[in-house]
Amino acid sequence: MGSAFSSTRKDGGSSSLLKVGRAAKVVCVALLLFAAGAVATLHHADSSPPAWIPRNRKILRAEAAAAAAGRTRRSRHAMQRRRPASGREPLPRGLAHETSNLEMEPSLAGDPEWRMKQQEAAAAPAAPPPKRKSILAVPVGIKNKDVVNRLVSKFPADDFAVMLFHYDGAVEQWGDFDWSERAVHVAAKGQSKWWFAKRFLQPDVVAAYDYVFIWDEDMVPVFSRAAWRCAWGMVQNDLIHGWGLDYKVGYCAPGDRAVTVGVVDSEYVLHRGVPVLGGGGGNSAGRAAVRRRSSKEMRIFNRRWEQAAAEDKSWKDPYAPEPAREPSSG
Repeated sequence: MGSAFSSTRKDGGSSSLLKVGRAAKVVCVALLLFAAGAVATLHHADSSPPAWIPRNRKILRAEAAAAAAGRTRRSRHAMQRRRPASGREPLPRGLAHETSNLEMEPSLAGDPEWRMKQQEAAAAPAAPPPKRKSILAVPVGIKNKDVVNRLVSKFPADDFAVMLFHYDGAVEQWGDFDWSERAVHVAAKGQSKWWFAKRFLQPDVVAAYDYVFIWDEDMVPVFSRAAWRCAWGMVQNDLIHGWGLDYKVGYCAPGDRAVTVGVVDSEYVLHRGVPVLGGGGGNSAGRAAVRRRSSKEMRIFNRRWEQAAAEDKSWKDPYAPEPAREPSSG
């Protein structure tokens, strides 16, 4: 049987050696490329520590923090992306309900569309405009039960939805009040007003309400729907006491602050000085620790504000003082 490497040339030379030589060159080049790739791979592998080498705990914590920061940045970018072009949405436009509310269903049976039919009837030309509600959210503890009862009783059920943030975890003890059945109860032990508000008053959930009242024994802020969407974004997930927010709330009411920010003075508000955190006043050490963290949180919030304002070149501070003009010469 003949082969490509056994033929003989007319001049007496053997073409098999020529072909073998060419093949050897190809093989050598392939081997060189393979070796170069292997060296590069080994060099890359040697430049990073093996996974089994134990590393300092501080390094591991730093790496974890860097990874978490990266995830936060990616999630922010994802939230800022525009909606897909028409025809590329995952759901039909008429199906998605992008907002919600805190209204309870009167029964687990019955017509599920009763509320929608009621709204359609109210929207008829001859019908009066539908009445919109506001929402009252209050952090509560069982020790302040009577005070909270007097407070909630002043807000008419036809005008307000009620949400209670139970920071002591006690919920069932509130059942003896008539309004308790229509209130939304959220329990998480040892958490603050702003911790609850950030997680359970998401703007799309309370979009059905004209105003958001977030009251406790000290601050009694009221936000319009648009202002709350802005203020909710300002509330930091990890800064649970909210110190420093009151200095910046005006940014969520653009325009003349004398017009867009107001004080409700038609009714008085009694400051009772009943603490809702830190042991309820009997634990002074606890209160002192809470105040230390609150002060630290305010410094962190101010630092984040300044950093964000410096990095966002497209944002202009509407309340920044105008630079002093240089006196004209001559």
